[in-house]
Amino acid sequence: MSAHHSPSSGNPSGPRRPLILWGLAIGAVLVLFTVAAIMSHRASTIESWTYGQFRRGLVDGQVKSVQLGARSLDAELRSADADGSPRRIRATWSGAQADPDLTTLLDQHADDYEYQRDIGPIASGIATLAVVVLLLLGLFLITRGGGLGPAMAFTRSKPKARDQSSRRVTFDDVAGLREAVEELQEVVGFLKTPERYAALGGRIPKGVLLVGPPGTGKTLLARAVSGEAGVPFFALSGSDFMEMYVGVGAARVRNLFAKAEAKAPCLIFIDEIDAIGKVRSSGASGAQDERDQTLNQLLVAMDGFDANSGIIVMAATNRPETLDPALIRPGRFDRHIRVDPPDLVGREQILKVHSREVPLCEQLDLRQVAAMTSGFAGAELANLVNEAALLAARKGKDRVERADFEQGFERILAGPETRGRVMRPDERRRIAVHEAGHALVSASLPGTDPVHKVTIIGRGNGMGGFTMYRPEEDRFLHTTEWLMHCLAGLLGGTAAEELALNSISDGATSDLQRATQIARRMVTDFGMSPNLGRVCYGIDPSSGQGGPGWSERTIREIDLEVRRLLDEALALAHSLLRRRAGALVALTELLLDRETIDAAELHAVLDSHPDPTPPPPTPSGLASPPDRPSPRSLAFRGVEPN
Repeated sequence: MSAHHSPSSGNPSGPRRPLILWGLAIGAVLVLFTVAAIMSHRASTIESWTYGQFRRGLVDGQVKSVQLGARSLDAELRSADADGSPRRIRATWSGAQADPDLTTLLDQHADDYEYQRDIGPIASGIATLAVVVLLLLGLFLITRGGGLGPAMAFTRSKPKARDQSSRRVTFDDVAGLREAVEELQEVVGFLKTPERYAALGGRIPKGVLLVGPPGTGKTLLARAVSGEAGVPFFALSGSDFMEMYVGVGAARVRNLFAKAEAKAPCLIFIDEIDAIGKVRSSGASGAQDERDQTLNQLLVAMDGFDANSGIIVMAATNRPETLDPALIRPGRFDRHIRVDPPDLVGREQILKVHSREVPLCEQLDLRQVAAMTSGFAGAELANLVNEAALLAARKGKDRVERADFEQGFERILAGPETRGRVMRPDERRRIAVHEAGHALVSASLPGTDPVHKVTIIGRGNGMGGFTMYRPEEDRFLHTTEWLMHCLAGLLGGTAAEELALNSISDGATSDLQRATQIARRMVTDFGMSPNLGRVCYGIDPSSGQGGPGWSERTIREIDLEVRRLLDEALALAHSLLRRRAGALVALTELLLDRETIDAAELHAVLDSHPDPTPPPPTPSGLASPPDRPSPRSLAFRGVEPN
């Protein structure tokens, strides 16, 4: 087995000799470059004179010392350069025999002179050849001592191998991912007792692909599988295989699987596999061709080793649609496990795991904290616990309270408070009217998420204020009525500005963006338009381009339907705000006075200014279809920014 780990494991001094030789070779090259640089600098500071100029300067007393060679002479003048360095000149001459008076002149006018022999071209060539021979000899010794292995070490993959000596992560450290853990229990069984499955003709899956948004715990699940099975764990990122040199990625894949076979049974985990696993393209060149070669080698490696070799490849990605079909087919990645953000129970379990080392107040109920974090992934919940602990420490507390979690939650969503920002009185009133409109419309419509907090204190991400909602429970289906009320709540801010101030501002930019996105998805994805029918049109909201087969007329009808939905939602907000104008004024004045109000204060104002007429029904032009699951991208995080 030792031969698989290192070919020189029996000779401790083996790996050092190539390093020493390389060090000597590099040192010699550096010395040569240094000498050449010095000589070049020296040559660049020497002036070129004719022999006649030198002779006249010698007679005039300008020359201090002279060095006479066979074909030229170097002299140092008595005057210095502008920077104070000695001034030197060089002159070419035919030898002392051509000027019999030179020696006499040197004795009379120069302080010192000497004769020296010039280095000829033959001697210079011999010195250069000697340097080249020494370098070649060093490379030969390196090759003889250990091959080109050290020189080609960059082709080796460098996975982070974790064995049982490292901290063991098990499924007890994973919370909120019940379905994913149940799926991976079988993988643990394959690694622990492969013979039990082989006896019945079962084949161990070669690959498990974890798919889900960022921060949901895909890497933690892979480590837990390794810890439960008690096998070595090789962890890499997809970008670790890529290099500027051609063929390095494929070489690293081969090296990785060679190491894995030496330690089988084991687990290989490749994070962000879409970096090398994207769909291959024909006629690629450059970096694209190198990535395709790496992917081809990975495909061969996964389909090449024996079915019961004990090597399982796990990979994680949040972009499964970009992966090559040959990579995710059965026989390579047999299992596809979806890792979604946790539900209410899962979030509570995750908060308990991350708060094990955090002293919590006895009255704190983590279920309430989990309820206000709808849509949060595991990494975001861990960040929330950390933010709450930091806020409590900043205030000098010895325990973390619920208020710290609420402030941490607001800081994560909206950024830190900017109380030092000086605002004009009219802008401050406009923000108060805007946020009062959001809160009033949302609180008056049935079925919407409860308003938890309204504030006009600015935030670090540019918000002038915001309205925060706190869902009482997770919502997985969205009806037409609920979406229309959501649109009305989003447009309630700009509607309040228009009614109370007779003008609107650019503070509703983010509201309009989110409202337009929701309305477009209602028409194109959810089939909630009676004019266009129950059809999924597959239009990209970012580009506005239609899918194959959709005409320009259809795209225009979609735009008109989106406009109609937004107009009806705006009309609903206008109608409600006109009926409850007194409540709008009271909420605005309360916000200007206190800057922040909670749910109890909001409902106290609404109760003191009741709605004189019942709310209008949902527009009849939107017949509600049967509820259908909404994609995870339609996640309302509970903040309405100004």
